Amino acid sequence: MESIKRIEIITNYLELKPVIDILNQAGVSGYSVITNVTGSGDRGKVIDDLEIAALTNVYVLSICQQEKEEQVVAAITPLIKKFGGVCIVSDAKWIAH
Repeated sequence: MESIKRIEIITNYLELKPVIDILNQAGVSGYSVITNVTGSGDRGKVIDDLEIAALTNVYVLSICQQEKEEQVVAAITPLIKKFGGVCIVSDAKWIAH
């Protein structure tokens, strides 16, 4: 097993491309995206009653080597501050296939 960092990002659907660009620029090539994420946070409730993608959130899950963590966090922080959302980085173990 390899020690890695697990990166979880929840942000507005319109910010999905910039988030993926940030991951790619940091050399983080793999990610999974879950659309139509609903919930409640410091900016209130996010619901998908209107079924308009631009008004919903997305969840992006990725992993990276520990040395890339700071680059990803530094690049994602301004986006999260401006548009809202959350970025969680935690320790994880990767079972290589």
